[in-house]
Amino acid sequence: MGGISFVQVQDYSGRTQAVFETEIPSKMGDAVEIIGMVKEEPRSKSGFELQGKEVGIISTSVEEYPFDLAKPKFDLQLTTLLDNRPLSLRHPKVQAIFKLYDILLEAYEAAMREEGFTEIKTPKLLEAASEGGANFFKIDYFGRNAYLAQSPQLYKQIMVGVFERVFEIGSVFRAEPHFTTRHVNEYIGLDAEMGFIKDYTDITAALNRVIAKIFRAFTLKGGQYLKEYGVELTEVPEKIPHVKLSEAKIKIQNKYNYYVPEGTDIDPEGERLIGRYIKEEFNSDFVFLTHYPFETRPFYTMRSAENKNETYGFDLLYKGMEIATGGQREHLYAPLMENMKEKNVSTKGLDFYLNVFKFAMPPHGGWGMGSERIIQQVLGLGSVKEAVLFPRDVKRLSP
Repeated sequence: MGGISFVQVQDYSGRTQAVFETEIPSKMGDAVEIIGMVKEEPRSKSGFELQGKEVGIISTSVEEYPFDLAKPKFDLQLTTLLDNRPLSLRHPKVQAIFKLYDILLEAYEAAMREEGFTEIKTPKLLEAASEGGANFFKIDYFGRNAYLAQSPQLYKQIMVGVFERVFEIGSVFRAEPHFTTRHVNEYIGLDAEMGFIKDYTDITAALNRVIAKIFRAFTLKGGQYLKEYGVELTEVPEKIPHVKLSEAKIKIQNKYNYYVPEGTDIDPEGERLIGRYIKEEFNSDFVFLTHYPFETRPFYTMRSAENKNETYGFDLLYKGMEIATGGQREHLYAPLMENMKEKNVSTKGLDFYLNVFKFAMPPHGGWGMGSERIIQQVLGLGSVKEAVLFPRDVKRLSP
């Protein structure tokens, strides 16, 4: 403009503007070295401006970008966004997702350590499927079958007998042929298991504290990233409401005339309406749905003493979507074996796990959280895939 060049530059710390009193022979995406003077500039988003003196082109693109990185809105179609992932990640609005994700990982680890948990790393190649069922990936392991871990469940339970309180941040694989905005086939789980509990409410109380610490970190450290998406977070309640699943279904029937389909414990629309109900009644974005039916929960879940058809299993919903699932586990050997028999779960390949329960395991339980779903809900992303660096779904194995 009038012989003056305005250049948007960004590095690991963010984006600002460099101003040159001459034409700059650079184009979008160039890697550059700039020499100049930093000046305060209230009109700039960063509060500063670089008065450029010299610029050196370190490397330049040999093709045109498939989209405009200078556009602040950056509202690409999901397919375009993901097909060009190595380039779309360069946009500040996309980077904000993963800067907030970085805060999540740091805050979860810090919160767990403050709660007295020891960090562990468990195998992802297993001899038997950890959750049973059919939603597992089978691979050839030197001529015999192996399975990608559906969760660290069996190993973290074992480690309760070692360290009492353990947590893990690691990959989880689910062979579920979903085509939804909330599922991927590989995600990063935020897992935990704790021993010597009195009942499942010790677990929900611990998770409540951890979630509160994570959201405080979002507010304290992630303000600029939340602002990119126009988000203002509400505080996590000191005690998140607890509602039995069976009672929650009745409440949404009565208030919204919605009936959860037969053959499922709760469907996405049911979750959304329960979230709406809790927001209207308790002004909370969070709710613990408890006492899930035994038929829909894994064999290691403890059955309710009051109703054998229910369990001490729960889900944590945030803004009408499940972000964590957990519960109290069966810690006694005989009932655990009965559960497996009733669910037709084979003991093959599980001796290493089952034998531990012959040696005085304490009452225990824990949770698994989908890290990417938390980010999806916080920022209001259209798909959880936007919160995964390089998502894997039914059709996508690249990039």
